[in-house]
Amino acid sequence: MSSLSVEILAADAAEPITSAGNAQLGIAVLAGIAVIVLLITKFKLHAFLSLTIGSLALGAFAAAPLADTIKSFSTGLGNTVAGVGVLIALGAILGKLLADSGGADQIVDTILARASRKTMPWAMVLIASVIGLPLFFEVGIVLLIPVVLLVAKRGNYSLMRIGIPALAGLSVMHGLIPPHPGPLVAIDAVGANLGVTLALGLLVAIPTVVIAGPLFSRYAARWVDIPAPERMIPTRPSEDLDRRPGFGVTVATVLLPVVLMLVKALVDIVVDDPDNAVQKVTDVIGSPLIALLAAVIVALFTLGRAAGFTRDRLALTVDKSLGPIAGVLLIVGAGGGFKQTLIDLGVGQMILDFSKSWAIPALLLAWLIAVAIRLATGSATVATISAAGLVAPLAEGMSTGEVSLLVLAIGAGSLFFSHVNDAGFWLVKEYFGMNVVQTVKTWSVMETIISVVGIVFVLLLSLVI
Repeated sequence: MSSLSVEILAADAAEPITSAGNAQLGIAVLAGIAVIVLLITKFKLHAFLSLTIGSLALGAFAAAPLADTIKSFSTGLGNTVAGVGVLIALGAILGKLLADSGGADQIVDTILARASRKTMPWAMVLIASVIGLPLFFEVGIVLLIPVVLLVAKRGNYSLMRIGIPALAGLSVMHGLIPPHPGPLVAIDAVGANLGVTLALGLLVAIPTVVIAGPLFSRYAARWVDIPAPERMIPTRPSEDLDRRPGFGVTVATVLLPVVLMLVKALVDIVVDDPDNAVQKVTDVIGSPLIALLAAVIVALFTLGRAAGFTRDRLALTVDKSLGPIAGVLLIVGAGGGFKQTLIDLGVGQMILDFSKSWAIPALLLAWLIAVAIRLATGSATVATISAAGLVAPLAEGMSTGEVSLLVLAIGAGSLFFSHVNDAGFWLVKEYFGMNVVQTVKTWSVMETIISVVGIVFVLLLSLVI
């Protein structure tokens, strides 16, 4: 699913830990995934333990040394927690402040007052798309979850009717629209024009997010009709709260990290000089860690103090925000460990070896390669980098528009069917309080719709361009 950090990309490039043949490796991947699914669904084992055992089983089936398998899993777990763990923690603090101060209530009240039941899913997809434009998927998730859960709870909506549009908006931005790292890497690899790719990406993204978001959410809500999980719902402020922050300052606080990261992205595009003093500053303040940390510090004043919280009350709020995410962090980390084990076993290279003999159109080939690597490794970033590297020679002789469509085909393929080897799968599952089957029927299907609809619109544009 997700682009986490430069460190993870470095780890993803590690040498294979086994020389097993492609047939054995393919069987090992299927067996490892089967072990995880069986342990979770049949034996009701905690996802963290299931992922850990499944990773060890994967290495055993691939005839990899146990010590190397353990190292790969530990490295992946550590890199994933390092990449998203602090972001999830900071997002949880910001969300708790948003809830306890009444800021989230203010946003929800305003949205409920302005949007009807029919327009609410469309409002959520618009908000998520705008916020998701410069954000890592994980950051967008932790920023939007409090609002999504409160709207679903207070408006008596099916969680999927509200949550799927928000997830679709974030995911489409993540896979198709620069300045997200995946699309930027693909643009660089195939020599595409960023401006043209952004323009064509929006043409593909708009109908894709409409179909995968508000329209699909109608069916997702029927398939999985669940309420917002009580343990994740921010509680409404007590009645004795004298005041709460205004709508404008609350929105501004939530959007602060969005603005900081967007400024960084724009400066990187316009200046494009690592030695430039302005770019050095924006690279720091626009990094997800610093941007979210700044938002939390500002929120202590604009939300906490505005609600009349004392220092002790603020400290208690921060403390209570971290407990509920412990399980989420472990599960997401174990998902990253499983992904890293797959990568170190050489699964990505196996897919690339198979794809070299496929004789199909360039755009469809790029999509299929990204799909195969995504399914095997669970990483949209790895799928994008690998597929872009393979199809880069095909870009020679293509027009500017065609090269940009090649980037979008790769991005669409990198989002296909998120499942148990994707840390994002577990993030969504835990936040929305679903089981594995429910997550597949909603989140996984939504990701597949985005991928398929995305490549369809890319192919349609290729008929014109």
